[in-house]
Amino acid sequence: MRKLLPKKLTAALVVAVSFALPAIAQEPSGPILFTDVNVFDGVNADLIKNANVVVTGNKITSVSTEPLAVAGGRVIDGKGRTLMPGLIDAHVHLSLNMNFLVMFNQLPDYVAARTLAEAKNTLMRGFTSVRDTGGQVLGAKKAIDEGYFPGPRIWASGAGIGMTAGHGDLRPPTQRPRQLGGPAWTEGEYNGGTVIADGVPEVLSAARLQMRQGAAFLKMFTSGAVSGMYDPLDIGEYSFEEIKAAAEEAKRWNTYLAVHSYNDKGTRVALEAGAMAIDHGNLMTEETMKLLVKKGAFLNTQTGVFLSDPPDNWSEGSKNRQRQAKEGLDNMMKLAKKYKAKITIGSDFVDNAEQKKEQSYELTNRLKWFTAAEILNQATAGNAEILYLSGPRNPYPGRLGVIEEGALADILLVNGNPLEDLALFHDPEKNLALIMKDGKIYKNTLN
Repeated sequence: MRKLLPKKLTAALVVAVSFALPAIAQEPSGPILFTDVNVFDGVNADLIKNANVVVTGNKITSVSTEPLAVAGGRVIDGKGRTLMPGLIDAHVHLSLNMNFLVMFNQLPDYVAARTLAEAKNTLMRGFTSVRDTGGQVLGAKKAIDEGYFPGPRIWASGAGIGMTAGHGDLRPPTQRPRQLGGPAWTEGEYNGGTVIADGVPEVLSAARLQMRQGAAFLKMFTSGAVSGMYDPLDIGEYSFEEIKAAAEEAKRWNTYLAVHSYNDKGTRVALEAGAMAIDHGNLMTEETMKLLVKKGAFLNTQTGVFLSDPPDNWSEGSKNRQRQAKEGLDNMMKLAKKYKAKITIGSDFVDNAEQKKEQSYELTNRLKWFTAAEILNQATAGNAEILYLSGPRNPYPGRLGVIEEGALADILLVNGNPLEDLALFHDPEKNLALIMKDGKIYKNTLN
């Protein structure tokens, strides 16, 4: 966990006015004062007890253990609840809510509607920010940012870049690549989840297409997968030159390349070629973990997709690959702790919207390797660090994942102490009393 020296807590002199807030998204008309809360600041393991927090506009403007008040504002009595940053999920697919073959036969507006529904569900589970690592979500993101629909902040990669026969190849086996007489654009590319590119020129075009559409970073598949149609888990995908082309294109846009990679081969070549985020990494060796740390790259880890039962529609091959990835999970986590890797948390559920309801189980699954405080740090301030890696392509400039003066006001009020019981997040309807994103309240059960 990253340590910061505690800031000196200060008091403010103003007059308090109390209002009850409705349980809908609301633009505050003045400052909001949270009183009698115990603050998890996103960094330190100890709560700030009996604290008061002021939100003005979309930022936190005061955190103090001294009495505070707000002139012409509102007061929310926390009654001893835990106030903490909104959760961040660093690997989601908001648009992938049904089996791919079923998805191919749906109208685009139906897929978009399901995406917006899942975005709302994600926010109501307490995840106020997400990093979307493949799918058609940039239109939904725009609608959410403009206030038409509720949902989290979204850092999106656009379509994942994959090679012929690689993880992003969703074509039937009889369909030829376009270079050999096949169609120019395939079903998987129409729905925005993937784009197939072979060779450096096509990789560059695919990368530039994502950036043109507003991506915050690039995503590429560099190893076999658990759920792929053609790619065994042991294969490396893409050459060094192709990966380097994508990594350097990301740098030209002042952002970074993230790669899907499970095995050591795909992970190592991606790091050597300039990738700055490894998503998954389950089967990496100790030497490759050292290289990741030396490069300063992030390791985005998941547990639930391996520990939960595979979907019924998965093939036996995919189920076997899931077991292999699960077996590597323990070694990867231990190596990451040993070498102090930059560990972030993602859920990575696809195919099944029902399974996404278990998003917060990603927190409790990790108690085998980390303390509750370490896990909450990873899911707040830690995950925020990989969002900042987008540099100027970051769509939401400002500090996230922390409760401190000047940070963006993404806030949860929890009925209980999550540092003692992470399972509180398993029932967000009951245990999340208030959800705020960007200073706006989207849920409030308090009077």
